[in-house]
Amino acid sequence: MRVSTRGTYGLKAMVELGLRYGQGPVLLRQIASSQGLPADYLEQLMAPLRRAGLLTSVRGVRGGYFLARPPEKITAKEIVDALEGDFVASQPGPRQSGTAQSSAVSEFWQQVKATVDEALQSTTLADLCLRQKEKDKRFLPTYAI
Repeated sequence: MRVSTRGTYGLKAMVELGLRYGQGPVLLRQIASSQGLPADYLEQLMAPLRRAGLLTSVRGVRGGYFLARPPEKITAKEIVDALEGDFVASQPGPRQSGTAQSSAVSEFWQQVKATVDEALQSTTLADLCLRQKEKDKRFLPTYAI
């Protein structure tokens, strides 16, 4: 299974906004720079996230983006669904209903979808922000005299 750039970049942008939650609007270029994302592409991701009610934007000199809800009230599933649509694991080719093989494969893909949906639904943006903070701590330089 492959995760698309759209979903990955969207999650990274949302984590950045989650880390800055409560600090006011964040400029798109700040999000892009902090997360190492292309600003032009990131701009395209903001509209579906706004339409989904996950982001709010403010225009003007002190403008930018901020979360519409607290990070603990936003799930990874909401973010991915806003950018990718509902995850659907499907099998290519014609359907052959009634055969044992297609039934086993269909059940397998249903199991994959259920597992992915559960992981996305049970993970909040706050969880991802906490993971990011823990990772950032590990890579802080230590100085000894």
